[in-house]
Amino acid sequence: MSYVHGYDARESERLQDQAGALVELLHGDTAYPAGARVLEAGCGVGAQTVTLSARSPHAHFTSIDLSEETLEQARARGLPNVEFVRADIFDLPFAPASFDHVFVCFVLEHLAEPHEALERLKAVLKPGGTITVIEGDHGSAYFHPDSAAAHEAIQCQVALQRDAGGDSEIGRRLYPLLTEAGFADVRVSPRVVYVDDSRPDLVDAFTRRTFTAMIEGVRELAVASGMIAAERFDEGVRDLYRTAEGGGTFLYTFFKGVGRR
Repeated sequence: MSYVHGYDARESERLQDQAGALVELLHGDTAYPAGARVLEAGCGVGAQTVTLSARSPHAHFTSIDLSEETLEQARARGLPNVEFVRADIFDLPFAPASFDHVFVCFVLEHLAEPHEALERLKAVLKPGGTITVIEGDHGSAYFHPDSAAAHEAIQCQVALQRDAGGDSEIGRRLYPLLTEAGFADVRVSPRVVYVDDSRPDLVDAFTRRTFTAMIEGVRELAVASGMIAAERFDEGVRDLYRTAEGGGTFLYTFFKGVGRR
């Protein structure tokens, strides 16, 4: 797995901005009962773990990631009902049927074999247990004023993630991925973020600091690879920032899938 966004301090900050801005939209209908054992796969710096822990204070979470550096940041949060463990989704160190629930957020998009990852996660889930998967879809980004340069900059990020073995448009694939992995009762719902001047909190937290910051973060790779000229990329980023100014609008769709073993 290659994480195209990198692991620097700004990326950690962006992930936390994203998590904070989208708490109700993405997590409002996710809570686990007291005593439940929940596996969070691909926890990163713990940006989503904070909300999981707070919304289900009497559940026990095992949150895993490949990067020891990000796990150290996650552990520093001091979450009382979470154990952070370095582990690989494709080589899980848990016995079959160890968990009541599995939670996966913004992880499958980075994997070359998301179907296999889901099968591995299903193996450690108890019969009747649930899986919750949340992913974005960069093909769902619409904005005003529209800009060809901005769409080209976004496509650079899509292409770079594809070259790294991932899929930043995976949200639209959640239903077939979950059903083909053998999960039952699969339900997928779109979670739309719409931003305009009437929602200044989301203008800053999502349009500027989450989405546009993510695109801006691949500038060096995109230009170095010859995908786009530096001037054109910079024009696209300026136009994305323009959507966060007066009269601008921005729309993006996440997809949340739930299934049962």
